[in-house]
Amino acid sequence: MKAIWNGQSIAQSGQTVVVEGNHYFPLSSVRQEYLKPSSTHTVCPWKGTASYYTLEVGGQQNVDAAWFYPAPKEAVGQIRGHVAFWKGVQVTGE
Repeated sequence: MKAIWNGQSIAQSGQTVVVEGNHYFPLSSVRQEYLKPSSTHTVCPWKGTASYYTLEVGGQQNVDAAWFYPAPKEAVGQIRGHVAFWKGVQVTGE
């Protein structure tokens, strides 16, 4: 799987974890130079508290376009250390 935004490959992995239709990429497969920490947090009753990254590619920002669960609940423990994308980030298997 690949995650692409603003013409750049943000992440690529054959080991994503799918939860609720979202591909969670291992953090080690994500290009760290494109991730900027965000102060945004949201709470999912069954997954836990999510934290976000803003993507910065080619001088453009996509605010809170990546999220992760630093301490996911037991039911989704497999997404610990993984990042998912939205807000126009193309996730494709090609």
